[in-house]
Amino acid sequence: MRALSGLLGARAPTPRLLLLLQCLLATARPSSAADSAPDSLFTSPPVREEMMEKYSNFSLGSHNISLTEHSSMPVEKNITLERPSNIKLTCQFTTSGDLNAVNVTWKKDGELLENNYLVNATGTTLYTQYRFTIINSKQMGSYSCFFQEEKEQKGTFNFKVPELHGKNKPLISYVGDSTVLTCKCQNCVPLNWTWYRSNGSVQVPVGVQMNKYVINETYANETKLKIKQLLEEDGGSYWCRALFQLGESEGHVELVVLSYLVPLKPFFAIVAEVVLLVAIILLCEKYTQKNKKHSDEEREFEQIEQLKSDDSNGIENNVPRLRKNESTGQ
Repeated sequence: MRALSGLLGARAPTPRLLLLLQCLLATARPSSAADSAPDSLFTSPPVREEMMEKYSNFSLGSHNISLTEHSSMPVEKNITLERPSNIKLTCQFTTSGDLNAVNVTWKKDGELLENNYLVNATGTTLYTQYRFTIINSKQMGSYSCFFQEEKEQKGTFNFKVPELHGKNKPLISYVGDSTVLTCKCQNCVPLNWTWYRSNGSVQVPVGVQMNKYVINETYANETKLKIKQLLEEDGGSYWCRALFQLGESEGHVELVVLSYLVPLKPFFAIVAEVVLLVAIILLCEKYTQKNKKHSDEEREFEQIEQLKSDDSNGIENNVPRLRKNESTGQ
C-alpha cells in the first residue's frame, strides 16, 4: 500500500525531495486533472526499463482509467490482446481532499502486486502507473488500481484474447442434407483452429479423417466445418477453438437436424383435426335425423291410433241407433 508520501519509491523521501514536490504541486495547472498523466510524471525503475528494452520489438499498449471521489461504481475497461505486448496502465484519481491521505495499491486477479508501480500527483489529481510486459497466458487477467480515501475507488483493466463469433441462433437442417458451420474472429489471426463436438459434458475432436467432415480454412480469421449426409444424431453442440500466443478462445454453434416428416407434422395435425370435426358433425347430423325420424314415426303411430280410436267410437255410437230403429219398425 502506498500513499503520496512514498511517491517515487519504497524509501522515505528526503526533505529536499519534499520541497521539490511542493513546488511542483504549487505550479501545477488546475486543468491538468482532467487530462491523462504525461509520461514525464513517471520515472520507471531500472528493472522495468531493462524489461521494456528486452522486449522493445513488442508493440506498446497504453490504457487509462479516470476516477473521482464521487464515482459510485468501479470502472472497468476490457482490452483484447492477441500477441505479446508491452503494457502501460495509468489510473488517475481526482479528489478535493488531501492527496497525502490517499493510499494507492495495484492487484492482479485479487492478489497484491509488487511495490514497483509509480505514483505521482499534479494539482488535485493523483496518478499511478503500472508498466509490464505480457508474454504468456499466465499474465493475462484483470489488473486493478485502488485509491483508498474515505471511500475506496477501483479501476480494472481486463485483458483477454479475441472473442470468436459463431451463430447465435440454432442452425436447422434436414436428414440427408449437408450443412456448413462457421466461426469467425474479427481483426485477428489465430495460430490454429480446432473443431469439437459435445458428447455429454465431454468435448470430442471432430474426426476430419472421416469422409463425413470437411474443414475449410481459406481465410486465416475464419474456419468452416462442412458436415455431409446429415443424420438426426448429428444434431447437438459444436465448438470451434482458436489458439493464440496468449491463450485460447472458443465459439459455439448449435445444430438441429430434422427429418422431412417434421415439417409435415403440423399439416397432419390440421388434417386430423378436420377429420375429427367432420366426423363429429356427421354423427350429430345422423343422431338428429334419427331422433327426427323416431319422432315422425311416433307421431304417425299416434295419428293411426287416434284414427282407430275414432273409428271404434263411431261404430259403438251407430249400434244403439240401429237397435232403436229396429225397435221402432216392429
